[in-house]
Amino acid sequence: MFIDTIPNRTSPPAILLRESYREGGRVRKRTLANLSKLPQALIDGIAALLDGGKVRGGGGGKGEPSFEIVRSLADGHVSAVRGTIRKLGLDRTLQGRTQVERRVRDLIEAMIIQRIIAPGSKLAFHRALAPETATSSLALSVGLVDVAEREVYAALDWLIGEQPRIEAALARKHLVDGTLVLYDVSSSYMEGRRCPLARHGYSRDHRPDRPQIVYGLLCAPDGTPVAVEVFEGNTADPQTIRNQIDKLKRRFRLSHVALVGDRGMITSARISEELAPAGLDWISCLKAPQIAVLAADTGPLQMTLFDERDLAEIASPDFPGERLVACRNPALAAERARKREALLAATERELTRIAEAVRRKPTKHDRAAIGLAVGAVIDKRKMKKHFALDIDNGHFTFHRRQEEIAAEARLDGIYVIRTSLPKDKIGADAAVAAYKNLARIERAFRTLKGVDMQVRPVHHWLADRVKAHVFLCMLAYYVEHHMRNALAPILFADHQPKARERASIVRPARPSPAAQRKLAKRHTSDGTPIMAWHDLIANLGTLTINQVALPLDRARTIHMLARPTALQEQAFAILGVPLPRVQ
Repeated sequence: MFIDTIPNRTSPPAILLRESYREGGRVRKRTLANLSKLPQALIDGIAALLDGGKVRGGGGGKGEPSFEIVRSLADGHVSAVRGTIRKLGLDRTLQGRTQVERRVRDLIEAMIIQRIIAPGSKLAFHRALAPETATSSLALSVGLVDVAEREVYAALDWLIGEQPRIEAALARKHLVDGTLVLYDVSSSYMEGRRCPLARHGYSRDHRPDRPQIVYGLLCAPDGTPVAVEVFEGNTADPQTIRNQIDKLKRRFRLSHVALVGDRGMITSARISEELAPAGLDWISCLKAPQIAVLAADTGPLQMTLFDERDLAEIASPDFPGERLVACRNPALAAERARKREALLAATERELTRIAEAVRRKPTKHDRAAIGLAVGAVIDKRKMKKHFALDIDNGHFTFHRRQEEIAAEARLDGIYVIRTSLPKDKIGADAAVAAYKNLARIERAFRTLKGVDMQVRPVHHWLADRVKAHVFLCMLAYYVEHHMRNALAPILFADHQPKARERASIVRPARPSPAAQRKLAKRHTSDGTPIMAWHDLIANLGTLTINQVALPLDRARTIHMLARPTALQEQAFAILGVPLPRVQ
């Protein structure tokens, strides 16, 4: 370490505590502390200490340390996320025009950072900014002091008002005319019943006891989130399409895009009533009953199509103006057969117990009681269509409907993509790949609802606060999405997705050779250990910023950074953001 004096034109020079290190054969310097505000006597004492001299501690006791660390705050993960925000230009997207808006923007930026490094409630975020309860350098890094609780909620209110402008800016960056737009919906349960958006509906969280909200997410083809919208909890998936069409056409000013959605979202009714009149194209998938009609004896979907290939284009008068791409995935067929047999066997075991109970004591079981017990079993696993039931007073027998089971098994692994895009716009393989890209939105929902973002449970009562909370989580995922992609070489992730091995677009892809080697050795080719996302964030957090009391005057303190490890330096280099430094 050494003390470096930096001229500052007509102003006093900057006195910096620095250290040198080598990187790629070149000598570089990093700043550990800014000593400019210290008295010259203290600076001289530190210089003497660095030169090998002795400096008496402030208390003068024998063996007393020359320096004392008063406090240590986790800083590496804060700096990594904040640097990524600036690299992405999200800070400029959030930028307000007045001084008040800039403080609000800083609060939103801090909430995004906190949502990534330690998600929690808004009150927990407020405690993370308070000097006496902070565990990270968040407040110091963003420059927030004396933040009141009401300011946090006021910032949320500002954010929901700015959502259309921010989403339009993201759309200009990631969406263009003629592109594909991924869309899907999910739901999250609520705490309390006072929010007007909270309604009972189909719970994807398996919490039917709780009211919920529904939210739809628009993403670019690579899975980058662009916009999110919150609906009442009992809103059906297809009913959310109209709002997305209006958003794409009016707010984002895209004259022509193709919406990619699942079969429960983009239905024939939505196509004829909303998508087609608006001039939008679509890529979706047929439902099982529609596939069964196509696979009838005289239908266009015959099993001989898959004798030598797993993908074939077909046509049907039931879908005029659309292209149909039939696919058969053997791996999916085997999984569906396994799952169906497991469900059938589990249902049979429970039905057998009911039948034995009725046989032992027939007089105690009337038709209604048996029907209730049997109904609970077959509804639990949706197996009613596969069993023939004979129920009477004191009597119950059952057997499998083998013909129905065989008819369903015949279509195992088969799915049919439907699209309005002509062949010169998108080929059959590309249409299948586009539909499979919906897995990127599923990954986004897992991140939002899991330990990464903790969008649930939602404790807000006001509708706008709930919407702002979901939008804030989307912005945090926007940043994390880019960080994960950049850091893939040192994560348990395939960092060369274009090199994945795949027999065809229908078959599952194997990880790239580089990813297989990395996963087998648990290290990269240069020996860097790989880890999970949360472990890497925690590791970056060990790069601390320390408040240090000086030996000659312990009432005065300076901030010093811990020395980064090789892994931490590599992570910042991969992200393309500078290592943290003392201001």
